[in-house]
Amino acid sequence: MASSPPRFLDEVRASARLAAPLAAGHLSHGLVGFVDTVIAGHHGTTTLAAVAVGTALFWLPMMVPMGTLMALPPSVSQLDGAGRRAEIGPLFRQSLWLAAGLGVLLFVLLSVLPLALAPMGIAADIVPGATAFLHAIRWGIPAFTLYLAMRYLSDGLHWSMPTMVLGFGGLLLLAPLGYALTNGLGGLPALGAAGLGWASAAMFWAQALAFALYLARSARFADLQLFAHLEAPRWPVLRGLLGTGLPIGVTVAMEGSLFIVTALLIGRLGELPVAAHQIAINVASLCFMVPFGVAEATTVRVGHALGRGDRAGIRRAYAAGIALVLGTQALSALVLLGGHDAIAALYTADSAVAALAATLLLYAALFQFPDGIQVLSAGALRGLKDTRVPMWLAALAYWGIGMPVGAGLGLWLGWGPRGMWLGLTAGLSVAALLLARRFLRSSARIPISSDAPSVTVTDAA
Repeated sequence: MASSPPRFLDEVRASARLAAPLAAGHLSHGLVGFVDTVIAGHHGTTTLAAVAVGTALFWLPMMVPMGTLMALPPSVSQLDGAGRRAEIGPLFRQSLWLAAGLGVLLFVLLSVLPLALAPMGIAADIVPGATAFLHAIRWGIPAFTLYLAMRYLSDGLHWSMPTMVLGFGGLLLLAPLGYALTNGLGGLPALGAAGLGWASAAMFWAQALAFALYLARSARFADLQLFAHLEAPRWPVLRGLLGTGLPIGVTVAMEGSLFIVTALLIGRLGELPVAAHQIAINVASLCFMVPFGVAEATTVRVGHALGRGDRAGIRRAYAAGIALVLGTQALSALVLLGGHDAIAALYTADSAVAALAATLLLYAALFQFPDGIQVLSAGALRGLKDTRVPMWLAALAYWGIGMPVGAGLGLWLGWGPRGMWLGLTAGLSVAALLLARRFLRSSARIPISSDAPSVTVTDAA
């Protein structure tokens, strides 16, 4: 028992070292939204509203392939933990086929999705800009899905530095190019919302090509022979990745769509509420990136412990993640409570938009703790490859409780965006309770065997 506290502290340190670059990488992706929002906000309120709706409709379907490819880190970490590194390269090459296929499907979907804007009831002055944004950014989708496969491979091997470096490197391209294309500088056309879409697509391709070059030349990955040869798609391997990953994708999409559908419903109220919501949700998303990074680190730590047959290590990795998340979320809540007015003012010069956004940031402070706990628990469950039951628990929390509460308060009772944000808080709180309970039950009945990498927690209730 005397060695337990030091071992726990060692786990906290190991998780923090892995999580810090991941959180920074996620923060860089969150700053993509910040850059887009600031550039659009200063271009005009209509442009900001168009980018808000376009961004919502971009990320709504994108969350399914993002979540599906999250099957790679626990699979890779379990193989690594069990000393089966020779199997990682072939698995990675199959994940590239999966990523490419998902990218093509999403490209097709975003080509036709703008046709649904008017039937959704989106304000008429927002539709042209949102359509132009989506038609531009779709060209970067295949690159983004391939980038995710490469990133998840690296993350699963406890090397998350490239995620941070390439994430912030992408911002160095996006910010000047997005500003120039939006406003028409340096001889470039003034494209408004579409300019931000084209700049984002260019960033996705630059990041994907840079990551592929790094993996091909880095000595760290040389023994894996990642690009030694091209293999044909193998359905049994793809089916295994889909079996684990697709429920993750659906779960991630259900959580993300709770926020995105909230944005679309607020879009029915006019450009001022949707512009304020875009600012507040962007700030909340930035806060979310830190616990999301901790959750991904916990996925890898739990998967590695499962691979080496260490039941106590699984629980210790989860406890370390909880400790880190409680600390990060306490800081986020304090920043939102104390600086909501100043933060909103950074985004827009429109005083009415800033005032409403500042109010919504107070609601965001309410759900910092439940949001952190639910994403951490979901990440730990992914490390166990326990994904199907959590998918249904998420559906109940987000869509059985969160959306009805938000729609009831916001639309039926006339509370507007404030009511919708209370619905978000309710959904995240229930998800935190259900997913934490699920992990404690699942980790208590894990069958530990010498063939640990193939172990998947059963999805019995």
